[in-house]
This record gives sequence, structure tokens and C-alpha cells, in this order.
Amino acid sequence: MTLPLIEVTDLGIAYRLSRNQAATFKEFLIRAVKRQVSFEKLWAVRGVSFDVARGEVFGIVGPNGAGKSSLMKVVARVLPPSEGRVIVRGAVAPMIELGAGFNTELTARENIILYGTLLGRRPEFMRERVNGILEWADLLEFSDVPVRSFSTGMMARLGFSVATDVRPDILVVDEVLSVGDESFQLRSRARITELMNAGVSVVLVSHSLGLVADIADRVMWMDHGMPKMIGEPGAVVDAYRRWSSSSH
Repeated sequence: MTLPLIEVTDLGIAYRLSRNQAATFKEFLIRAVKRQVSFEKLWAVRGVSFDVARGEVFGIVGPNGAGKSSLMKVVARVLPPSEGRVIVRGAVAPMIELGAGFNTELTARENIILYGTLLGRRPEFMRERVNGILEWADLLEFSDVPVRSFSTGMMARLGFSVATDVRPDILVVDEVLSVGDESFQLRSRARITELMNAGVSVVLVSHSLGLVADIADRVMWMDHGMPKMIGEPGAVVDAYRRWSSSSH
């Protein structure tokens, strides 16, 4: 029996919020030392369970504030779960925030080496891959330009090209595919299909419901941190669309 690459069981993610308002950071520290600061838990995600098989594309949809990005950060091993269990088998290539892992003062070439190193790849290996990564992203002529001057679409192309240059076991993508132009979206879909055929699992969060319905094998709809529906893409997306139309 083949084990799923991702197993999420009764996952909860909570953030601690201070109940005490302090005018300055100094005042907050003084209260904290005197133990006059109390906290409450804000549950961003609770009661979420699902698994993702090898080669499967698992889509996640829902309104802003539904807990999708927090969930992705736990799958990408950026955040620990507050409760429940998350098992991730294999190497993860995360694209959970546009520009995450980049230093805006460095050039595209330098950032490729930096981001690749953060993903666990050797700097020497990344230096050999730089030109190919830039070429796929259509950024070869901008190789020595600091990324602070890049557009949102250019950042998306660069990050996606680095993350998918080496085949990971799991690709975690949060909204990035809906940022670039049509050409980038078509090429990124083709690369995701290539990764899927090679057995890579993809977890995709997007407000682009057509994209999710087209490429996902299963979809989870989240609202207020909890799953409302998990199932066949067309059925889940249609249900979410009806709910979204009726609630606005």
C-alpha cells in the first residue's frame, strides 16, 4: 500500500493575541515582566483533515480569512500545528508568499542561489542552474537587476522557476499562478502537469476557480478555518460559487 505524501488529521492552528492594549512596546514589555499581560487564542484553522496522494493536485478554495494560507504554511513546514497531526513525506518546494525567500536588494541571479539554498540545494548546483532558470522565466536580460524593481508578475515567474527547476516531492502553491500573464499561466500549468506525471503532489490555493477546477483532482472549500466540503473539483467549485454569490 502506497502511503500518501501528505496526511493532515484534526489540524488546528492558533495564534496568541494580547488582551491588554499598551501604548508603547516598552509599556508592553514592562507589563509582560510583571505578568500583567494576558493572551487569548485565535483559531485560524481547526478540525481540518485530508490527505494528498503521490501525483495528486489538491486544490483549496475559500474567501479571504478562511485559513488557507495558514494551512499552507503548516504543510510547507513553516508553522508548527497547534493541535492535531501533519505528516509530510519528502522534499517540499513552497511558493506560499510572493517574494518569500528573496532579498530585494540582491539581483535575480543572486536571489536564485539564495532561494535555492533555502530549499536545500547546494549553492554550487544553483550557480550551474542560474541561466536555465532565468531563461524559463523570460528574465535572462534582467539577471543582474535587483529584484526590488521587478513587477509582481516577474517575481512570480522567478519564484516558480526556481521552485520547480528541480523536481520536489511536493509543490505548495499559494495564489502565484494567478499573478502572471497568460503566457506564464499556460507554461506554469504545463510544468505542473509534467511534475504530476512524474509523481509530484501539488497543493494549490487560488481564487481563480476556473484554474482550480481545470487542474485539481480534488478540492477542499474552507470557511472560517474549517472545511465545508471536500470532493470532486466541479461539484465543490460550483457549491462555493453559489454560496459566494448568495452571501454577497
